[in-house]
Parts: sequence; structure tokens; C-alpha cells
Amino acid sequence: MSTTTPRDASAERALDSMASGERGVIAAIDCEPSVARRLMELGLVPGTDIEMIRRAPLGDPLEVRVRGVHLSLRRAEARRIHVAPR
Repeated sequence: MSTTTPRDASAERALDSMASGERGVIAAIDCEPSVARRLMELGLVPGTDIEMIRRAPLGDPLEVRVRGVHLSLRRAEARRIHVAPR
């Protein structure tokens, strides 16, 4: 399942490639429907601002801020979330 909004795909990058403190806007969630539904229930909806807070010492999990809430995501999940610059 791919949930998208109109965007410039060339400027997008995966959430897991963002550095601490970087911000962007969720452009798409490209994964299986059950995983996409769970992520969207957590507030990770296309068009929503997102900020990378930090990653664990070994790179997994990642901490992000969405709608004022801090979430921890697996790196594999974050790789499927496409983020456009703000």
C-alpha cells in the first residue's frame, strides 16, 4: 500500500536517513496495509510535520516527534516512511 500526497519525489528521502534535529513533512508511507494502518493510527499521516530526535547507539530504534508526541520506530519501519523537506 502506498499512501501519498502530491509531492516532488526527487526531494524525498527515507525517515531513517535523517539526522538528529532534522525536520520534514511526511510525503508517503510505502508498506504493507497492516503496517501502514498502525503507523497512521500513531499519527504518521502524509502531510504531517515530523522531526528526528535521536537514534539508539546501534541505530535502532529511532525516536521521532510527531504532533508533539515522541514515538520510537524500528529502523525498518522508518525506511518505508518518505519525508519531504519543509
